[in-house]
Amino acid sequence: MTSPRSSAGHAVRPRGGALRLLRRNREFRVLWTARAVSVLGDSLGLVALLVYLQAETGAAVAVALLLLAGDCVPGLFGPIAGLISDRYALRRVMVAGEVIQGVLVLAIAAALPPLPVLLLLVAVRGIAATTFISASRSALPRIVDDEDLEAANAALGVGTYGLESLGPLIAAALFALSGIRGVLLVDVATFAVSAALLAWLPRLGGAHRREATTGRGPAIGWYREVLAGLRLVWSIPTVRAVSAGFVGVVAFSGVDDVALVFLARDELGGTGTDAAVLYAGVGIGLLLGYLLLARAGRRWPAPALLLVGFAVSSAGNLVTGLAGSILAAMLLQTMRGAGIAAFDVGVNTHLQRVVPPGVLGQAFGTLYGAVGLGAGLSYALGGLLLAATDARITFVAAGAGGLLVSVATAVAVHRTGNHR
Repeated sequence: MTSPRSSAGHAVRPRGGALRLLRRNREFRVLWTARAVSVLGDSLGLVALLVYLQAETGAAVAVALLLLAGDCVPGLFGPIAGLISDRYALRRVMVAGEVIQGVLVLAIAAALPPLPVLLLLVAVRGIAATTFISASRSALPRIVDDEDLEAANAALGVGTYGLESLGPLIAAALFALSGIRGVLLVDVATFAVSAALLAWLPRLGGAHRREATTGRGPAIGWYREVLAGLRLVWSIPTVRAVSAGFVGVVAFSGVDDVALVFLARDELGGTGTDAAVLYAGVGIGLLLGYLLLARAGRRWPAPALLLVGFAVSSAGNLVTGLAGSILAAMLLQTMRGAGIAAFDVGVNTHLQRVVPPGVLGQAFGTLYGAVGLGAGLSYALGGLLLAATDARITFVAAGAGGLLVSVATAVAVHRTGNHR
């Protein structure tokens, strides 16, 4: 069923909360379902590969290298991944990204290759995933109306987090039935389903001509086109402020994922189960935050939403370092998760509104690539701080640094005068 059209021939898109969008907007429903299925597959595949490496090598460094290959290496290619989204029709880019990922995971499942080859395949798959995510974020303003962007981004967050959190549980059940290869083949199937769903989307307007946004013709080399797009994105003051703030907050707070288990076991005297409870608190906060924003997100201007999210997530980390019990730490990590949901929706919505469509994919690719590198830096430097001190000091330092970045970002956004 296609969207109804007005007498002028323009699509009349249904408005309202996330549920209304999912019920009434076919294109958004397709994109939401495809992304949710794809993320579920990513979660299954990651668990399978982590279990495989641990069993085959028994080395923590192998697991760390896998995470770096999947998260940090693609960040180096973020501007190029975004450029692909800007050069070519978004539907084609998304479908191709899913197909490429499926083929690479199929190759891994068939061969279970040695570590160097596995890391290469995982890194290439990560680049394809970055391209897909850049294209899907760029596609959203073409599918929903401007005033519904907050609800739509929050709904994508619910679908992404909701199924991602189920991935380890589903993987555990599948291991008993089919082993590592079976789980990876299910991952391949999710990419196939996602690609088939995305093929039902409209063309979404096709590629943008770069001369419309950069002043250069389409014949220039890709590296010059990347530089031209980056200069254009960086020339927007509010994008500079938000991007620097986002990367800064992540660079301080990324270590919390590493330090949480040490806080639970050492400082709070808990068990492995207690550590899992703390990690669950983050997930609960994410889900609650996205659900709340799916209903009421458009009451907040996107810049205010992201600034509040920066501050709340950072404050959650700081006070977690002072927590006196597992329950208190869990509730504070729930607060942190809600803050993450807020700034995720705020950042995505703000970029979708202020960045020219011809470089929107590049803006997303570059930003989230830099965020991945910031997280890697946080793992490295935060890990050193954790080894030299303890989890409480690490959390307080991460939270205090994040709050300083939040204040600096608020000042920078205020100076731009863009509070939309």
